[in-house]
Amino acid sequence: MKILAIGRNYTAHIEELNNERPDEPVIFTKPETALLQKNAPFYYPDFSSNIHYEVEIVLRICKHGKYIDKKFAHNYFDAIGVGIDFTARDLQDKARAKGLPWDLSKGFNGSAPISKFIDKTEFTDIKNLDFSLKLDGEQKQHGNTSLMLFKFDEIISYISKFIMLKKGDIIFTGTPKGVGPIAIGNKLEAFIENEKLLEVEIK
Repeated sequence: MKILAIGRNYTAHIEELNNERPDEPVIFTKPETALLQKNAPFYYPDFSSNIHYEVEIVLRICKHGKYIDKKFAHNYFDAIGVGIDFTARDLQDKARAKGLPWDLSKGFNGSAPISKFIDKTEFTDIKNLDFSLKLDGEQKQHGNTSLMLFKFDEIISYISKFIMLKKGDIIFTGTPKGVGPIAIGNKLEAFIENEKLLEVEIK
């Protein structure tokens, strides 16, 4: 399996980081070793002093596909979860300032906590889905899939032009505004609608 992710997919988040609005989806990847499952704790690494949380809706791909037409893309994912795209912002800023790739800032061990997946048919409207993140009980992020610049079907179609999707792949679909730093001792909780699906302690 592979982890694919979308950057700059919510306008307010683009603005809070002073980034340019993209004309097409911004794609990056994380290695499988980034996965953190079953509410396992996240251990703060010694190579960064500014790791940020970014809550995101995550899609689970259910069959192989490439060059997928957007009108058929809904057939290629079967379930939805919530995840956190941990980002070593200091490493990312340093790499971007030099025009270098920022893979390490996104792909380090444990940088992709994810919840269990829920069959997409259990949601009333996946195009209007609330999700949020709390830090030590205080809500820090709130998003809705209706605000995405690039919707689920468009993301899947676009990625499949370049990278063949396979059953079991997962796609992080972008974060809303409100990202910020974590510290040892924090507890993060991520929700879809009002259901808590993910909890991560920072150690």
